[in-house]
Amino acid sequence: MAQAWKCAGLRWAADGPVLTWAGGRRSALPRGKRVAFAVAEGGVRTCVGARGHMCPARAGVPGRSTGARCGECARLDRAHSVAADTIADDPRPYRVYLAWFGPGLVKVGITAQERGAARLLEQGAVCFSWLGSGPLMAARRTEELLRAALGVPDRIPYAHKRAVRDGLPASEEGRAAEIAELHARAVALGGWPESLTPEPFRGVDHAGAFGIGTGAFGTGGAAGRGPAAVGEVAELVAGGAIGGELVAAAGPDLHLSTERGVVVLDTRLMTGWELVSAEGRPCAVPVRELKRAAGVQDGLF
Repeated sequence: MAQAWKCAGLRWAADGPVLTWAGGRRSALPRGKRVAFAVAEGGVRTCVGARGHMCPARAGVPGRSTGARCGECARLDRAHSVAADTIADDPRPYRVYLAWFGPGLVKVGITAQERGAARLLEQGAVCFSWLGSGPLMAARRTEELLRAALGVPDRIPYAHKRAVRDGLPASEEGRAAEIAELHARAVALGGWPESLTPEPFRGVDHAGAFGIGTGAFGTGGAAGRGPAAVGEVAELVAGGAIGGELVAAAGPDLHLSTERGVVVLDTRLMTGWELVSAEGRPCAVPVRELKRAAGVQDGLF
């Protein structure tokens, strides 16, 4: 019987995306790598627990859930989350950032300074700039200032990020333009906390790291670009399989070239399942048409 592995999610290392597995194993994902796995017949997706602890009920979770947690474990995880604004006494320094995911999609956020750009890679930020650094509560107040004064959200639904990904400006300057303008407006605001140190605009572009907008990925076969994604995996199912060549990766998403065309797999759908190798098996999971932003033509699927 093939060995089963339990996925613990996608992480971004200095040299690119890495799939992590229960027990500490890691699988690097360089572009061009063949990725193929299946869910065993009769398999059941179970809650991944919270804060490093197993779910005491081993509760089942829906196949379409990107959180892979039961209600109780989701509440416990959120109760200890900086992102959910439930921690106020973290002594670590934090940085405020502006992140751009595509035309019209800019958000403000904070991350622990020690994490560097990891949070931005995990979110799928195509371009970003630091805005300032300081204590947690000062970073929080600055984030709220931008939301109130400039109308900048602190959250963007992931489906919106995916919808604009193959319609990005071709140049780094074009991708940085919106956050450069917003950065200038932000630093001109009054009311910044005194303990937050402003940082100058320095756009950091992740298009090359993700493999998008650089020739390997693009808008439906336009000159100098590869084929656009035609679908996205809706969920994994018992007995289902997917395999393909990795052509791009952004945030938690893997863009796989399959016999159906390029299909986007959100790796958060993998957690909670026992997975086995599926080399040579056809793609057999529910795939839906990829929604695109207005003005980006849908591919046939």
